[in-house]
Amino acid sequence: MAERQRKSWLDGAVGYEIYTRSFMDSSGDGFGDLAGIADRLDYLAWLGIDIVWLTPIYPSPDHDHGYDVADYKAVRAEHGTVADVEALLEKAHSLDLKVLLDIVPNHTSSEHEWFKTALADPSSPERAMYLFRDPAPDGGPPNNWISHFGGPAWTLDASSGQYYCHLFLPEQPDLDWRNPAVLDAFDDIYRFWFERGVDGFRIDVAHGLLKHPSFADNPKVREAGEGSGPLAKFFAFDHKFDMDQDDNVQIFARWQAIADNYDATLVAESGVTDHRRLARYVGPDALDLSFFLKPGWMTWEPAEIVAEHLSLADVEPNGISWVISNHDQPRPVSRFTRNEPDTSRGLDRSLAVTTLQMILGGVPFLYYGEELGLGDAIIDPAAREDPVATRNDTDGGEARDVARSPMPWDTSARNGFTTGTPWIASADRESAETVETQKNDPASAVHRYRQLLAVRRSFPDMHSGTYERLDAPTAEVAVIRRDSVLVIANLSTETVSVSAAGDQWQVEFLSAAGEVESEGGTITVSPELSVVLSATS
Repeated sequence: MAERQRKSWLDGAVGYEIYTRSFMDSSGDGFGDLAGIADRLDYLAWLGIDIVWLTPIYPSPDHDHGYDVADYKAVRAEHGTVADVEALLEKAHSLDLKVLLDIVPNHTSSEHEWFKTALADPSSPERAMYLFRDPAPDGGPPNNWISHFGGPAWTLDASSGQYYCHLFLPEQPDLDWRNPAVLDAFDDIYRFWFERGVDGFRIDVAHGLLKHPSFADNPKVREAGEGSGPLAKFFAFDHKFDMDQDDNVQIFARWQAIADNYDATLVAESGVTDHRRLARYVGPDALDLSFFLKPGWMTWEPAEIVAEHLSLADVEPNGISWVISNHDQPRPVSRFTRNEPDTSRGLDRSLAVTTLQMILGGVPFLYYGEELGLGDAIIDPAAREDPVATRNDTDGGEARDVARSPMPWDTSARNGFTTGTPWIASADRESAETVETQKNDPASAVHRYRQLLAVRRSFPDMHSGTYERLDAPTAEVAVIRRDSVLVIANLSTETVSVSAAGDQWQVEFLSAAGEVESEGGTITVSPELSVVLSATS
């Protein structure tokens, strides 16, 4: 089998996730839309972004904020139309931006025509597209699998006496990816959007598609603890039989072969934390890229952050999309200072880790507002939206609303996001957190991120040079060299010295205010500071 050619436009690229309903509303209905995003693409080009990923835009009853898709070949009216997608693509491509859509193949909405037919007619072909199973001998669910969002991963179809599987909400029934009809249907969906110019897809729950044919019970590995939320209960099990099956990769290869015909890319959203298993998701016989999600839920644990990044980069230096935040986790500016008396270091810590990610290869992604240093939003507890919180007896500690508030564009009402009432009840941001104010302040977060992206673009060795790990003084420090570029990420609380003999080094970027000294082949770096240096001799 001939080896696939890597897309040249991925080399050195940086991505940006847009939570579609929260980025920009052009219509005044309080719901972000495609026309609004198109109007703001100039900002992303100015920032230095190369790839824009939009969260789901399809028709949906909205039980899980659009991740319950009712029609994969249409656009939700609040977001716009297929013509609006095409207009957005035209504008993006004129700015040399690529656009990825989100696809949700693990499950559909319970309102999808396939599932409605499956319930209405158990003898229909559509029934076989889902995972219906007979009850256990006691009449209960077929096994002990549980949902990410609370309760069993099985719901009884009373009319037939069978249960159907859903690893998320009951309104999100899982598809049977061992059924050729499902494979064929999604081949067609991919081609539909590629023909309209879409540059690729982010694949939701890529590790969950196939289930083990035995449908055996998952082993329990720990007790979740008193008062634990649904996600803690979910991860109390070893998901040996419902997640990360070996033959998922065969599906990825099939999809990537379609994408390659359009010079399009596919990136997996994978919760797999084992580095070698995750590396299987990318490469010549799989996908171009896979997200590594673990840093997005970690608190400030410098040694573990360094170890997770470097050990994965050792295994897979080219195919990872690195992130420290997304729409499913609290924002790192808040997360990295949680339970600390001084919360002012959140932005500096976030940028220090992002600077490290910029030299690890692959395609790093920012989450909208990350470049502004946004912390968690203030959400009205009585008006929470996230089903993790609203459907469980929880105080909202696992709720995702705090990361989904409107983008703060300016100091006008509702931060310029909408002239109407925003879909989510969150407090307006302060002036210093807005795009308008920060663009006028050269010392602001947005200019620091812009400078980092410009440095990565100016020094191709930073992403394409030969990857080399150098000795670090402690486990809380990473030292990476790629030919003419060196990054030292000192996440510790102490000043450290690193040996980099053989070259003279010039500082190109500092993640925060701090000191870097280079003398006699030794570079000294202040605490909680990442630095990018270039060789001058």
